[in-house]
Amino acid sequence: MSFKKILPVLKETIDHLGFETTTPLQKKVLPAIKSGANVFGTGPEGSGKSTAIILSVIQKLKGEAFGDGPRAIILVKDKAEALSLKEKFDVFTKPTDLRVYCIYDELKIDVQREDIYIGTDILIATVKRLNKLYFLNSIHLADVQLICIEDAQFLIRQKTYNDVLRLSESVNKCQYAVFADEFDSRLERFENSFMFNAYRYKV
Repeated sequence: MSFKKILPVLKETIDHLGFETTTPLQKKVLPAIKSGANVFGTGPEGSGKSTAIILSVIQKLKGEAFGDGPRAIILVKDKAEALSLKEKFDVFTKPTDLRVYCIYDELKIDVQREDIYIGTDILIATVKRLNKLYFLNSIHLADVQLICIEDAQFLIRQKTYNDVLRLSESVNKCQYAVFADEFDSRLERFENSFMFNAYRYKV
């Protein structure tokens, strides 16, 4: 998928930022995610993984706010990664009415519960805080269409792998996109659990 085949509102932002073409990784993963497939995307820093997530999520949600519960979730390592990714999302969602919100362990959980209740489309979350809020009945997951994992190596280091498996059991039919610097054989467990027939792309 070239930049010509994305939402006009995204194309305008891409042109404004001066992006002329997709990276080799984006060229592979963007069409697959747009088609509805589960995807593993691996590549070094600078290969465009975060931007691929942002473009895929906004494209999936058609650039429009809808309902109250999140329709896309991006799992990240920690607070710093959550806030960094939100800054990037804000650039692309500014011309839209999409609502992006971060949840992480360092913020008071009651504040997060209230903010989520107001409504959000895109939720950037650390795994443990997302699970905690879910089991407190503070997040409605029935409308989730796409779950992405940024730099998935952290799941193994933080031993939050099983938390992700529990999360996958809590959502309805959903699409997944997992990104990492390198593919770890331990991530193959995702394929056996919920990422059925996933495509693997590496640069």
